[in-house]
Amino acid sequence: MTQSPPKKPAPLHIVFALFPDVTHLDFTGPHQILSRLPGAQVVIASEAGGEIEAEGLVFARVARLADLEHCDLLCVPGGFGVTQAMADEAYLAQLRRLAAGARYVTSVCTGSLLLGAAGLLRGRRAACHWAWRDQLALFGAIPDPARVARDGNVFTGGGVTAGIDFALTIAAEIAGPDVAQAIQLAVEYAPAPPFDAGRPETAPPAVLERVQAIYGRGMDARWAAARAAGERLLAGV
Repeated sequence: MTQSPPKKPAPLHIVFALFPDVTHLDFTGPHQILSRLPGAQVVIASEAGGEIEAEGLVFARVARLADLEHCDLLCVPGGFGVTQAMADEAYLAQLRRLAAGARYVTSVCTGSLLLGAAGLLRGRRAACHWAWRDQLALFGAIPDPARVARDGNVFTGGGVTAGIDFALTIAAEIAGPDVAQAIQLAVEYAPAPPFDAGRPETAPPAVLERVQAIYGRGMDARWAAARAAGERLLAGV
């Protein structure tokens, strides 16, 4: 008796919505994980398309968000460019459009601020990089200190490296724990950091002060951008 060939997995359309000065590990980490899901079709896109610079790396052949009809999973990374992106209504409008038809709306690091600025986190728990987590409240979101937070179909990861944890979490949601664990093993994700300094609660005080000083240089501008975006939401703009 001839066996039927195995069925191909249904396509899983994944879009990473980038912007200038994005943090590359915010999306390349999850990209590495999610691109291995059965049926995954992954696209990186931005409002303008073309090329995107990400902390010294340049990513080419980036699609235009407006050219994408839909996606099953939308992921928004973070980065220093979030301050400008929160004021980019054309970019935020594309996030709203794609999120409306997505099964999963997700972010990594300060990408949750962009979901918030797009009006997608009202009343939702969301994670964010620890330095900017409090700004989520400006968008009606509930800041969550978890490394990965889930609220309905919204999955959000904390700062930068939390994107890998987030990606494995949602991989298990989509394809099951066995597939997620197989991907984890394939990429040998077994973190064993040399220092216990990855959270402000555990970092040495002098190290925390140093990093806060670095982030403080752009903190006023980020707060101003977040407040302005929050006010636009309240005004219904």
